[in-house]
Amino acid sequence: MEHEIADPLRERYRRVLITGAGGQLGHALREAFPWADARDRAGFDVVGGSLDYVPDLVLHAAAWTDVDGAEADPAGAREVNVLGTRNVVSLGAPVVYFSSDYVFDGTKNSPYVESDEPAPLSVYGRTKLDGEREIRDGWIVRSSWLFGATGHNFVRTMLRLGSERDEVAVVDDQRGSPTYVGHLAAAARTVVALEQGVHHVAGGGDCTWAELAEAVFAEAGLDCLVRPITTAELGRPAPRPAYSVLRSGRPDTPRLPPWREGLRACLERLGAQGALH
Repeated sequence: MEHEIADPLRERYRRVLITGAGGQLGHALREAFPWADARDRAGFDVVGGSLDYVPDLVLHAAAWTDVDGAEADPAGAREVNVLGTRNVVSLGAPVVYFSSDYVFDGTKNSPYVESDEPAPLSVYGRTKLDGEREIRDGWIVRSSWLFGATGHNFVRTMLRLGSERDEVAVVDDQRGSPTYVGHLAAAARTVVALEQGVHHVAGGGDCTWAELAEAVFAEAGLDCLVRPITTAELGRPAPRPAYSVLRSGRPDTPRLPPWREGLRACLERLGAQGALH
């Protein structure tokens, strides 16, 4: 008879709740914590929802992530990112709060570390920072430029546009650390064994959005040109940090593989799903 190999993390945290389980990060967390109680908004609305049990750990992936939409509806963004986080904290369990590089203003010319002072430019960034301040017992995991094989993200958008067009215009004056959600979710298993506090966990290396688009097309074999443009030319409502590369100044924080490895892993997953083109 075969026996399931004991997972020490499962022994420590028997009742794990994942919020936002329908999103791209939530999907990845479900794979990294397969015994967890994974709830989408219908199963547990972080704004005013309640549970009939007290979890041992909450992986809080539910968030308002529409950066431009937050500028038009700051109250809605605050309700989800701040008040929703407060409601999650009230469950009484340690929380892993997934935050963003957009809590920084992008004026630094070297990677942001945990000791750097946040100064968000946008409504979205401010609500994510205010959400961080709700955490009393747990870990704040800042990451950046998330992408995965599910949900809405830049990589999937480029794959679609690259199969439809000969050329796409992409911003080339914002630089960050693209992060594959599969790598981030796996790293969360390590983070919850570390000292509580802020941890920067993002893909290794850095690039611009235009450079990421070029890599997507090259790896996927799409014959599509990238025309670099400026942020001003794109004309989005919400301001973005020009430089938001994240690195950890903490020796124990997990280091993720280079972003190109994450991209290849994502494309491999999409290929296995038959959803690459």
